[in-house]
Parts: sequence; C-alpha cells; structure tokens
Amino acid sequence: MPLKLSLRPKEAVVVNGAVLRNGDRRGTILLQNRARVLRQKDVLQPEATESPAEHLYFAVMQMYLTGQTEGQLYDQTVTAIAAAMQDAQDDTQRDLLIQISTASAAAQTYQALSLCRKLLKAAGAENG
Repeated sequence: MPLKLSLRPKEAVVVNGAVLRNGDRRGTILLQNRARVLRQKDVLQPEATESPAEHLYFAVMQMYLTGQTEGQLYDQTVTAIAAAMQDAQDDTQRDLLIQISTASAAAQTYQALSLCRKLLKAAGAENG
C-alpha cells in the first residue's frame, strides 16, 4: 500500500535523505515502496537544539534519516539518552526515555523518533 503525502505550497519533505520541495500549489506524492520520510515541520536543525530532549530528538532524527543504526550516530544517541535521563522531571519522561532507548537499540528509529516527539511534548508541558 503506497504512502500518500499531501503537501502544502512550498512545503518540503525529506525522502531517504533527499529534500523535495513542493511547487506553488498543493500537491500529492505517492511513495510506492519503503522509504525514510520526514516532513519539514518535523526536521530539527542543529542550531535549534537547546534542551537534552531536543539533542536526543536530533540524534535519533539523524539515525532515522541516514538509516545508520550503529557507530557514531548510535553512540551520540546513547549519550543524548543519558543526558536526557539526568534532566528528566518525572516518571513519564523516564519511561519514554527507556522506550526510546529500547527502540534505538532495536534499530526501530521511526518508532524512537515518534517517542521523542512525545518526550518533547512532555518536557515542554513541564517547563511551560
């Protein structure tokens, strides 16, 4: 079953590391096979990372977009998990971090990235 992406005018999406930008009108892309896809709104730039949770999101995002689940990117993710664990404010955040760690170790980077989004919301609710 293909993945259907509806894009707003000028919206970008990353597919297997390539940035695709829509034209001036609303558009639709159908992906017929498996691909690593991330919408522009879900891409975090390195200079925008301030909190340990954001550093973790960025590390997992890099693993997801590159498809590399071992080596330096995995090591960065593990380091970011440890820092976020020290910064965690409650059991909900700690539970999410454990789930992120498990998903990352199992090379389930899309699931880990989804959990990171939940962590960012939980951390934002605590701080805001």
